[in-house]
Amino acid sequence: MRRGFLVSVLMAWSVILIKGQEHLPTKADYDSFYNSKTLVVMDPSPMSDYNFKIKDVILKHWNISDYEFITEQEFEDMKGNPGYSFLLTTVVTFDKDKTKARYNFLSLLRGKENTDVRDMPDLCSIPLSYLRVENDSYTYKMDAFITFIQNHVKLMTAHPELIKANVFKYYNKNVKSLKDKTLYLVADDLEPSVNTQKKIQKVYPYDVKIVSRDEVMEAIESKNPDVVFLHKVGPEGTRYKARCYKFVMGAADAQLYYFDYHMVTPKKRDYLLEKDLKKMAGH
Repeated sequence: MRRGFLVSVLMAWSVILIKGQEHLPTKADYDSFYNSKTLVVMDPSPMSDYNFKIKDVILKHWNISDYEFITEQEFEDMKGNPGYSFLLTTVVTFDKDKTKARYNFLSLLRGKENTDVRDMPDLCSIPLSYLRVENDSYTYKMDAFITFIQNHVKLMTAHPELIKANVFKYYNKNVKSLKDKTLYLVADDLEPSVNTQKKIQKVYPYDVKIVSRDEVMEAIESKNPDVVFLHKVGPEGTRYKARCYKFVMGAADAQLYYFDYHMVTPKKRDYLLEKDLKKMAGH
C-alpha cells in the first residue's frame, strides 16, 4: 500500500500536517466524518505484519465511527465516495524538501469526488517511519497512534479554530505536565550524551526509565496513566542528511506532550538529543 503523496507543506509542520490548501480539511469535513463509514485499507501482502496489527488495534480501539476492512483495489474504486473516510498508509514526500526523504504515514482521509489521493481532505496524519525503515520500529506503538487520530478528530470538531492554526502550539503546552509522568525511553533512540539513567537525570529532573520496546508496548496496551513514551521518526541508517522527528505521547490516552525535529548532521545524529530533554524539563 505504497501510494505516493506529494505534499506542499511548511516545515513547521503539524501532526495533522498543514499540508497546503488542497489537503487542508474544513469544519464541514470533520462534521461529516461522523456520518461516514471508515474503510481501513489493508496492505496487499496477505502476510503483512501491518495487516495483523492494524486489524487487532482497530477491533480493540476504534469507536468514533462504523468501520470495515477493505483491499487496496477497493480503495481505488471507492475513494471518490464522500460517504466514506479511509484509514491507510501512504508514502509522503515534501515538494520543497531538498533531502527528498520519503516517509511512511498513517492517514485518515475523507472521500472526495473526482480527485487523486493527494488531494483528499486529510483529517489527521501521523508519520510512522522513513520509507525503508522496518515496520517493527513503530507497530508496537500502533494502539496509541489510533487513539491519537480519534482524539484529534474530536478536538478539531470541538475547536475548529485550530484547523488552520499551528496545532503544535496547542499540544506543546502539555510539556509542563511531564513532571507528573514517567518518561519511557528506548536506549537506541538516545544521543550518547544522554544514553544512561545517570546522564539523563543531569538535565532532566523528572522520573525517567530506559526500557525495552516490549515495556513501551505493555504500558500502551495496559493504558498506564503514569507513563509517556517517545516516538522517534528518523532515517535509522537509511539516509545521512534528513530530518529526525520526535514526539512524546501518553501511554494511556495518546496525549501529545512534546514535538520537535532537527536536521541530522555529524553533530546532531538520529537521536533524541540532550537539547530535547532540556526543553522538556523547561530549561
